Amino acid sequence: MGLLKAPENTPVWVNESRCKACDLCVSVCPSGTLGMQLDEHKVLGKIVKVIHPESCIGCMDCELHCPDFAIAVADKKEFKFAKLTEDSKQRAEAIRANGFMVL
Repeated sequence: MGLLKAPENTPVWVNESRCKACDLCVSVCPSGTLGMQLDEHKVLGKIVKVIHPESCIGCMDCELHCPDFAIAVADKKEFKFAKLTEDSKQRAEAIRANGFMVL
């Protein structure tokens, strides 16, 4: 398997066919970029979605914690990531408080 190439202008993306909706990536995201959404077609009834790509800081915590290699972060040479803001920190806290579901 070769290196993954980021879709153009995309900081982080999910391979939904590999994702088992464990929500580990959402739990470690410091910027509120990710969230769980209901999806009746998935085994657990939910799936990870990139809800605020403009907030991604490129920390790679989501990619590093995914047990199924279902999430990838763009290379810092290919994408200019955001800075962590107070708004994104608060959004991340609210998502965690909501059981990792999108608000």
